[in-house]
Amino acid sequence: MQAVNLKGRVSFSKNYLEPALSDGLIEMTQPESPRSPTQKYRLTETGRQILDKDQ
Repeated sequence: MQAVNLKGRVSFSKNYLEPALSDGLIEMTQPESPRSPTQKYRLTETGRQILDKDQ
């Protein structure tokens, strides 16, 4: 959220997080607990390849 300067969590989740998850660009670090307050996300190999292509 900070990287794209968004303040609304719902907007961020709907417009950025959910599409990136469904496209396989990122993954949850705790997939068994999706609503955990300590949930984080990391790039998948596909996400890394796309970032490397753009640089």
